[in-house]
Amino acid sequence: RILTAFTLAICLSSPGKAQQQCTNGFDLDRASGQCLDIDECRTIPEACRGDMVCVNQNGGYLCVPRTNPVYRSPYLNPYSNIYPPPPAPGPVPNYPTVTRPLICRFGYQLDENNQCADVDECASDSHQCNPTQICINTEGGYTCSCTEGYWLLEGQCLDIDECRYGYCQQLCANVPGSYSCTCNPGFTLNDDGRSCQDVNECTSENPCTQTCVNTYGSFLCRCEPGYELEADGVNCSDMDECSFSEFLCQHECVNGPGSYYCICPSGYNLLDDNRSCQDINECETRNFTCTPQQTCFNIPGEYKCLDPVRCEDPYIQINENRCMCPAENAGCRDQPFTILYRVMDMVSGRSVPSDIFQMQATTRYPGAYYIFQIKSGNEGREFYMRQTGPISATLVMTRPVKGPRTIELDLEMITVNTVINFRGSSVIRLRIYVSQYSF
Repeated sequence: RILTAFTLAICLSSPGKAQQQCTNGFDLDRASGQCLDIDECRTIPEACRGDMVCVNQNGGYLCVPRTNPVYRSPYLNPYSNIYPPPPAPGPVPNYPTVTRPLICRFGYQLDENNQCADVDECASDSHQCNPTQICINTEGGYTCSCTEGYWLLEGQCLDIDECRYGYCQQLCANVPGSYSCTCNPGFTLNDDGRSCQDVNECTSENPCTQTCVNTYGSFLCRCEPGYELEADGVNCSDMDECSFSEFLCQHECVNGPGSYYCICPSGYNLLDDNRSCQDINECETRNFTCTPQQTCFNIPGEYKCLDPVRCEDPYIQINENRCMCPAENAGCRDQPFTILYRVMDMVSGRSVPSDIFQMQATTRYPGAYYIFQIKSGNEGREFYMRQTGPISATLVMTRPVKGPRTIELDLEMITVNTVINFRGSSVIRLRIYVSQYSF
């Protein structure tokens, strides 16, 4: 007699629950979401007693006599009475366990423990990342990215020019994937690797015979009363008031017997303190030679006669300082929509970094954003545009500019509207007159 005990697997889903349940004899495999058979012969102690042997089945198990013939499938004719002679006593056969195959989700595969493990597409080189990108493995997949110092543009990792965005306070050198900052003589690089700090030459080793005065980026030697600084800038000799200190006069000191006096360059007046110089505004005093068609523009120490703005074809003049390129003109397709002319003055050797001009959009349209940049005139890289808001940016001077000099910059504002698929630009043509002196 054969004693049988088995059950059938039915997968149930309770209403309102996303998790699948299995009937007795089956366990849910979370990786594949399938109900897998439980081997009761291994998990139930003494599943069959006496002279019975446990045989695992799909969803249950059987207990068969130890002296019975080799186990036959229960699907054969149960009424067959043709049996071979009982076998001699021997080892109990190890009956096969019937289980359902485990199927892993996409991005996973069976490991040596018959478990679903993540496939590392990056290590197996089965990813589709561009050669310029790096592969980052994730659970069940992967992602493509760029290393630090690069940005993703149209599927390519391109080097970021950090120097263009003023990452360094003074001197910047761009290298692939990074940048390096250096400082001017008299400065040392701070621990942040970007800003510069003045070197106090006087504390490290006094280069003067008497008194050393540290200055920003350099140093000065001074002498005790009754002494003056010699031409070497270090030794002291009998006092000449004018050579004692460059701060006696703002512009030029003239030594006299037992005293000195200050003079100012042409275009300046000496103030009541007898050392400072004040600019003469020739445009206010009408001490200029401009024609009636020209405009007088005062700058420190002199003035300029500005000709009227003339718009070049295909631009047309809107007002005295603005030109517009009509959209219906085919020649305006790749040209800025408007050019606005501006003029400003600046003293020589102005300290840096210094904000000198602000630019902003006068109208903001839904779905539009703005990009500000220096289109031309910045060949010496003395300036850069720092965006200060969604519709504004500031022109920053990063290197001291010495005069006399005239600088003309085209500051461009690019308008990008993703809603109507529009891209256009406007330009401010800024002319900067740098005076000869620092006052």
